[in-house]
Amino acid sequence: MHVRHGLKVTHMQKTQVYLRQEELDALRKAAARSGRSIAELIRDAIRKVVLRPQSAGPVAIWDGEPRRSSAEHDSVHDELMRQGEAVSPTGSRAM
Repeated sequence: MHVRHGLKVTHMQKTQVYLRQEELDALRKAAARSGRSIAELIRDAIRKVVLRPQSAGPVAIWDGEPRRSSAEHDSVHDELMRQGEAVSPTGSRAM
């Protein structure tokens, strides 16, 4: 099937999806609010969640209990800077 969207012609395959009633109800409400079709909402969600680009750069993974809250981060950094122990974003120690 070819779908004309503005001046662009796109090839699409038809498929069926089974949804729970509450999922379909939520999609219908979202479609009515946004003025978009349910199919368009589903395609957009697939592009954002499944087809999203891989993140670039390092990603931190932590599997332990944090030693302090994130709110304390700046004060810890400031204390390390005063002690000359802070590490710059390039990995070198601040002086």
